[in-house]
Amino acid sequence: MPGARLTVALHQAGDDERATVTIESVREHKGRLLIVLEQAHDATAAQRYNGATFFAPKESLDVDEGEYLDVDLAGCTVRDESGRVYGTVRGVEHYPSSDMLVIGERLLPMVRAFIASIDIKKKEIVVNDLPAGLLD
Repeated sequence: MPGARLTVALHQAGDDERATVTIESVREHKGRLLIVLEQAHDATAAQRYNGATFFAPKESLDVDEGEYLDVDLAGCTVRDESGRVYGTVRGVEHYPSSDMLVIGERLLPMVRAFIASIDIKKKEIVVNDLPAGLLD
């Protein structure tokens, strides 16, 4: 969204410099978003941001019902409906077929067949009908 201010971590020459940038415009091109920053109007200026990581304030993100931020899922306890605890979500991996919850050294696909409920406030994910050996 134009006018949005983001923090950017620049990863150049081993340094992690941080800066604040402002989005001037956004448009889609060949399935990707092209973002013009007020701080980078030409290719030379834009090179500074190659490989950078951009951060937006969490409260500025528009998350629909049934969608979750990775940071909110991390730390959730995963249990089944009988109360058996499988572990804690360490992170989320994104694959073309589905997102995967990282629980210990195992991956749990985030699909409706396995996820009964997610309660971010309780930091709890309830699973059901897991195939034998998936998280055992």
